[in-house]
Amino acid sequence: MSTISKNKFRFLLTLLCLCVSVFSNSCKVNYSFTGASISPDVKTISIQYFQNFAPLAKPSVGQLFTESLKDVYLSQTNLKLINKGGDLQIEGSITNYVTTPVAIQGTSANGINAAASNRLTMTVNVKFVNLKDERQNFENTFSRFADFPSTSSLAAEEDRLINEINTQLVQDIFNRTVANW
Repeated sequence: MSTISKNKFRFLLTLLCLCVSVFSNSCKVNYSFTGASISPDVKTISIQYFQNFAPLAKPSVGQLFTESLKDVYLSQTNLKLINKGGDLQIEGSITNYVTTPVAIQGTSANGINAAASNRLTMTVNVKFVNLKDERQNFENTFSRFADFPSTSSLAAEEDRLINEINTQLVQDIFNRTVANW
């Protein structure tokens, strides 16, 4: 390679590095291994207590759900949890909590249809506010369920079912708010 060719090559390589540096710093979004894509100017999140308006729900379900929601944001993002006025704000309520029979297996001796399993369904209404990007604001309903055998009572299975449903609901909300799925 001649000296002129080497100088052109160095010049082009320097120019390319400069362009990459300028463009990569101008459009920044933080990505994580959890799938969250949070703007670097978003530093805080506030999550209000989810009140339970479902008449048949266990009294502790609101507290359990709220704590599960806080835990996922603290463990999967670098956001700081504050009481009120976060850059991201989540609030809502538990609106439905119902058990229904599923998987009818046949008729019992007294002529009544018998269920092989039952289903606990929980629904939450969520309001999300992003103070840094109002286009991401929403109010939506999320619903999930878990099944349990009809040979077992709801009281015996309820804690396990609530944990399973909370895990699913919280992941749905997380994905909608910061993973942009």
